[in-house]
Amino acid sequence: MIRTLAAGAAIAMTLAILPATMPRAAEPTDPQVVARTDAMKTIGRNMRVLGDMAKGSAAFDAAAAQEAAAAVAAEAAAIPALFEDPAQDPASESRPVIWEQYDDFTAKAADLERAASGAASQITAAADLGPAMGAIGATCKACHSTYRE
Repeated sequence: MIRTLAAGAAIAMTLAILPATMPRAAEPTDPQVVARTDAMKTIGRNMRVLGDMAKGSAAFDAAAAQEAAAAVAAEAAAIPALFEDPAQDPASESRPVIWEQYDDFTAKAADLERAASGAASQITAAADLGPAMGAIGATCKACHSTYRE
């Protein structure tokens, strides 16, 4: 019985410590790639604001929704400059095809900027979130399906 308890305690301790000792996904170190990653994380955080409101897990707040959409638009406007230099990093999720098809890539960034800018001016009620997220999400998917690992 004592051995069983001791074994159970050892397993529990191992399971508690294991997540802290497991290797984490590498973060980029190249400054250019870090800037790109930060921009994408900002877009993601703002999309979560909109998504939480759309799902009802956060109360609808028109000003906060408009601000989140405007932040996505601002980051989208910066994407061409952030990707102008084909800097790579092992932790990057960017595919090299970006620089082979740079015109198409930047056009997709412009599509995101337009969709997010439109959402920023059109979200006035909770019912506006679904169409806005659909438009923004479609531009994200169009780009990520080709240009992201």
